[in-house]
Amino acid sequence: MKKALTILLAFALFVAGPVMLAQEGEEEESPEWKSTKAEYKRQKIDEVAKTAMDALFEKNDKAKALYESAHGYAVFDNLKIAFGLSGGGGTGVAVNREKDARTYMKMGTAGIGLGLGGQKYQVVFLLQDQKTFDSFVDKGWQADAAAKAAAGTAGVNVKTGFVNGLAIYQMTDKGLIANADISGTKYWKYAKLNN
Repeated sequence: MKKALTILLAFALFVAGPVMLAQEGEEEESPEWKSTKAEYKRQKIDEVAKTAMDALFEKNDKAKALYESAHGYAVFDNLKIAFGLSGGGGTGVAVNREKDARTYMKMGTAGIGLGLGGQKYQVVFLLQDQKTFDSFVDKGWQADAAAKAAAGTAGVNVKTGFVNGLAIYQMTDKGLIANADISGTKYWKYAKLNN
């Protein structure tokens, strides 16, 4: 009997869920409310970025030295879920250090793997010069084989310079990951958060 009730409840939620979401979407938001929501999202993204940068500098002196010579940086907060197929998404901010200008961005990833479960992590990009920074922000960026090199293959303490204008660090709540794997990940502007 309990099993039948559980199945019935799950079915009801499955059917009713999209209807409730559609009804929520029908309500028009005022421009003021949209602006408030966007400001709140920007504030939360900025807080995560600051926390991630502080944690990186605490764990890696070489990253701090690279940051001092970088034109800018970008920080993304990601959630990756794998059940045979893997996918993930997140938001972040790219900061031009010279102008203290912020561009809010999104990221997404998909792939095939043997993993099962979810992982929350941050990725920090140090962008060496204006050309690299502008390309990253304006054209978006997709991780390829060069990203693996920029993230380092010999461990987090070996990173001493930029590769193709980038230095990449991946962190979880347990600290830096020695071999950052961001392959198959795309990064692009978050239009709704940039005025």
